[in-house]
Amino acid sequence: MKISVDYARCEGHGLCADQASGVFSLDDDAELTYRFEGAEVPEEHQQVSRAAVDACPVAALRVLP
Repeated sequence: MKISVDYARCEGHGLCADQASGVFSLDDDAELTYRFEGAEVPEEHQQVSRAAVDACPVAALRVLP
């Protein structure tokens, strides 16, 4: 599974980091960091990653087929 992040759409709400802190984080300026950019999300992070995608209020995250 891979996740696409639309950084231009991200508003820094932080719900993704709340759901999956090992995958997403926000810095002091509310800039998003995605740990697995361009790579497959490891199995142990997939469930929380899907929850993070679902939690994003601006749909800046999506699961790629």
